[in-house]
Amino acid sequence: MRILVVEDEAKVASFIRRALEEESYAVDVAPDGSQGLDLASEGLYDLIILDLMLPGLPGLDILKSLRKEKITTPVLILTARSKVDQKVDGLDAGADDYLAKPFAIEELLARVRALLRRGSGEAAGLLQVDDLVLNPATREVTRGGQRIELTIKEYALLEYLMRNAGRVLTRPMISEHVWNLDFDTFTNVIDVYVNYLRNKIDRGHKRKLIHTVRGSGYVLKAES
Repeated sequence: MRILVVEDEAKVASFIRRALEEESYAVDVAPDGSQGLDLASEGLYDLIILDLMLPGLPGLDILKSLRKEKITTPVLILTARSKVDQKVDGLDAGADDYLAKPFAIEELLARVRALLRRGSGEAAGLLQVDDLVLNPATREVTRGGQRIELTIKEYALLEYLMRNAGRVLTRPMISEHVWNLDFDTFTNVIDVYVNYLRNKIDRGHKRKLIHTVRGSGYVLKAES
């Protein structure tokens, strides 16, 4: 899943980015309000982590602008402003959650997982297609009860496929959600990683789950 962090404090932004990337998320960082609004307005993100005190354009104005443009991406406000009325202003403007600085990274990650579940309509916390099961909280993947070990990027790709099970995902769509802005779309790395997944997910199983849609991309679904 792809996350935008709009945060002007370089150390805080780097800390958040590193923690999110270790959890298999693709992360882009905007250091000011204007760039944050430009990136967020593209509607390519699954979640936005937004500081309120930003140079160029306040976070609350960014949030109001996004909601006015009908961009419904979940937004987690992250700020040192923790008074009740300020929280109310943020939530009333369209924020989905609010976390005050300083914060524990474990709580931030838990809130991120909760917002992503809510945005995908995932209620039980587990993703399942046929006998393939992925637990976003533990990052454990099993098929037929057998645990499958994945690299960080393999896991990120599989999670995106499973959250969109039955939907054909094009290579540009995959690159936007699994890799970040500096990804070279002219390489064959997506096809390489799909093959890595096939070797781990489908090899040895009669029912194949990862399918190529010629001329379009890939889809993860159970064969009838």
